[in-house]
Amino acid sequence: ISHRSLFERFGKETVCLLQNGYSGIHPHKTAIKMRETESNNKVLLGMSGGTDSSVAALLLQDAGYEVTGITFRFYEKENDTEYLEDARALCERLNIPHLTYDVRDTFRKTIIDYFINEYMAGHTPVPCTLCNNYLKWPLLKRISDEMGIYHFATGHYVRRRFINGCYHITTGADPDKDQSFFLWGLPQEILQRMLLPMGNLTKARVREIAAERGFLKAAHKRDSLGVCFCPMDYRTFLHKELPEGSILPGKFFDEMGNFIARHKGYPFYTIGQRRGLGIDLNRAVFVKEIFPEENKVILSNLKALKKTEMTLKDWNITNPDALLCKDDVIVKIRYRKQANRCTVTLQADNTLHVQLHEPLTAIATGQAAAFYREDVVLGGGIIQ
Repeated sequence: ISHRSLFERFGKETVCLLQNGYSGIHPHKTAIKMRETESNNKVLLGMSGGTDSSVAALLLQDAGYEVTGITFRFYEKENDTEYLEDARALCERLNIPHLTYDVRDTFRKTIIDYFINEYMAGHTPVPCTLCNNYLKWPLLKRISDEMGIYHFATGHYVRRRFINGCYHITTGADPDKDQSFFLWGLPQEILQRMLLPMGNLTKARVREIAAERGFLKAAHKRDSLGVCFCPMDYRTFLHKELPEGSILPGKFFDEMGNFIARHKGYPFYTIGQRRGLGIDLNRAVFVKEIFPEENKVILSNLKALKKTEMTLKDWNITNPDALLCKDDVIVKIRYRKQANRCTVTLQADNTLHVQLHEPLTAIATGQAAAFYREDVVLGGGIIQ
């Protein structure tokens, strides 16, 4: 059960390109239906050239799977392709096939442009969530179907469990690396065929395995931080990507409309932000609201940011009976912070209403919200 507005966001042509045969993403009948692949011991493994996917290849091969590695060319900063060579070299050592798939144009249109446009709309984007749910995993399924490969896998630190007739993502064994928050949008046709070899391991153990097997470069690779195409300050990225004059100085106001100070441009601020405002007051203030049309940012105290409800669009629910109208559901609106009990109901306009049992601060339009019961992901959506 799901509702999407991807066609409005990305355009019909792009979505159909990504999700041929992936009917869970949209209700339209224009996509080509692909023949369902019969079960076999073959697996297509997404390989970034990093530690996690490298060890995933080792473990899948040890478990008896016939592994094919594939590296997606999503984004290459300054044309750096070392990751391609690393993935190819590892596959050669393991004597497994390796493919590359250039998806840079699609990644630009669907993820990078979305990222920029959301900030320019005064929203807080979630590019990793969209990439996983609408691009990376659907591409793995699509290419697996084309190749007659039943399973597909990645180096994600998550697990999977079959509960009451449905497959669910569950949290990984390493709480510091758990990535379940990003995968609430995957449908059953992906969940039932995915393999997650890293789910029961800690990152420390993964590095040990790589070293023990003689893959020293993989063992000592740095973890990637932040968004792959914008690992540091997104403000610098916006300046580089947008035409000069797209972001102009504006004004900070308090809740009563009183002028406080000048700011550098509304896209440089997000709801709940305290640091980096560039102002010195005798009290703590936070970004409460952003008005792009007026280049205006409203500041307030922390208490004013607290809310007891929110509405979600573009949502996905794994099993409605396990989520809707229950009082023991946990909602998270950030990767590691602010878990809270809630009750979720489906509205007449096909949005989800989330009633929080305790107030949450800094709920921002564009953010993702993921629902859990204990360690089980029940679904999620985008805050509107």
